[in-house]
Order: sequence, then structure tokens, then C-alpha cells
Amino acid sequence: MDYRQLVEVHLIDGTYELFRHYFAMPKRQGPSGVEVAAVSGVLDSMLGLLDEGATHIGIATDREIRSFRNALYEGYKSGEDVEPELLAQFPILETVLIAAGFQIFAMVEHEADDAMATAAAIAERDEQVEKIWICTPDKDLAQCVSGKRVVQFDRRQKLEYDEENVVEKFGVLPESIPDYLGLVGDSSDGFPGLPGWGAKSAGTVLAHYVHLESIPDDVKDWDVQVRGAARLAETLERERDTARLFRRIATLVRDVPGFGKVEDWRWNGPTDDLEKVCAALGRPRIAERVRHIASSRR
Repeated sequence: MDYRQLVEVHLIDGTYELFRHYFAMPKRQGPSGVEVAAVSGVLDSMLGLLDEGATHIGIATDREIRSFRNALYEGYKSGEDVEPELLAQFPILETVLIAAGFQIFAMVEHEADDAMATAAAIAERDEQVEKIWICTPDKDLAQCVSGKRVVQFDRRQKLEYDEENVVEKFGVLPESIPDYLGLVGDSSDGFPGLPGWGAKSAGTVLAHYVHLESIPDDVKDWDVQVRGAARLAETLERERDTARLFRRIATLVRDVPGFGKVEDWRWNGPTDDLEKVCAALGRPRIAERVRHIASSRR
């Protein structure tokens, strides 16, 4: 019998954290004159996670906003409206977190959400993993929730969503989330869904049929009752290919290569570059905090 200690895995949406801190914190420049307040805020947040006892942490980041999904749909988010001051902090964030000793999943063709989905799949297959925390409020990550072992967690609001909570929130099982988003759309990602389809109607229909392919074209064949069913059925019959496209966009990739194994994500302390990187942030003393956390775990 294997007596190794069970572990919990925390998967962090680094891009979301960077955006959140950028708009929540007052501006602050580093010694070189570059804006670094958001990066500094994310670092503080990750150190807080270590203070809470987290051991295995994977932080997903985007090296740019565009991904393979932009080739699928012209209206998909592209980063054109993102402030240059925020975009400039993307590479800085990666450098700082690596120096602090965190495992980074930096995405180029894929997105941070795909990275978290891939890492969650790897962790779910590992028998030594007791629980997986997918730390992001993004709706599409709900498709990765499984039972009470793989959960989605909104760190800002301190809300945990297991499989039962996902059904309560969306009306559908996690496996139907891509279909659900294919019907209702996702404004944060730039695709609109189908006209007339809303959260209630999509939840009700997919709770019964699970996937788009199972929903009959003719409303007379529907086994569920929903307001405006005839109009919804007509729209779906006419735009089913569009719904499938949006579903494909909303479906996360769970096999991005190069992630290693769960034990590779254990936080073992900072690198030798920590002091230099913290000085560039204008926060040289934070290096002391990081090394203190590391020494307390030995």
C-alpha cells in the first residue's frame, strides 16, 4: 500500500488575477518607471495562498490574448481593447512568479483556461490528489467540475462550486456547460449565443437533453416545456451550426502538452533571481517574506 500523504492542488487563473488587481489597486511604478502594481498584487495574493497552506500550485497565464479560437470566430476576444499598461505586465508577471518559485503554465496558442483544464485532468488522474481547486470565476471552467473532488473556487468572493452547485447555478451538469454556452453565449469571450436563448431556457432544455445533438428540430418532439419553445426550436434548427461553433469555442482543451506531473507543481521555494526581481518591482523586502515561508516548510 502507498502511504504517501494525499495532497490538494490549486490551479490559478493568473490572467484573471492580473486583470483583477490592475483595476482594483492604485497605480504604482517600479524603479524603471514601468507600471507594476497589478503584478505586485498578484504576487501578494499567491503568497497569501502559501500562507494558507497550499503546497501544489499551478498558475496559468496568457502570453497574449489571442489564441486558436480567433481563427474559429472573428468576434472572439483579441485584446485590442486592453490597455497597453496592463498588457505590458503580462511578461513581467511570468518572470516574477517564476522567481518566486511557482509553477507557471504560460499559454500561446491556447488560453489560460485550457491550461487549468489540462492541469485539472492530470491531477484528477493522480490517486494522491485529494482535491483540486480551480480558482477562477470564469463560467467555462465549470465544465471541469467533478463531484466534490474537482471544484471551482472564486477566491475573491470565497465561493466554492462542486458538481451539485454547478447544477444549481446553471441548471445543467458540468458536461453540458459547453452546450449551454453555445446557446446563451459568453460576453466576456466575445461570442453571443443564439437569439432568444437565455439562461433559463438553455438550462431547462439541456437538463433533459444534455447535448445539442439530442435536441429535436421540431418542437412537437420536445419532451420539456419552456416558454417560447416554438421560437427557440426554430432558431436552433436554423442556427444549429452556429451553436456547435460556439460550443467548440467554449469547450476547453484538456490535453495541452508539457505539463509534467502533479509533484512537479509543488512549491519548493524561490529561485536565486528572487532578490533581483523584487528589487525591479520596487519591493525588495518582499523577498524576505518569500524566503521565510520557504524556510518554515523545511
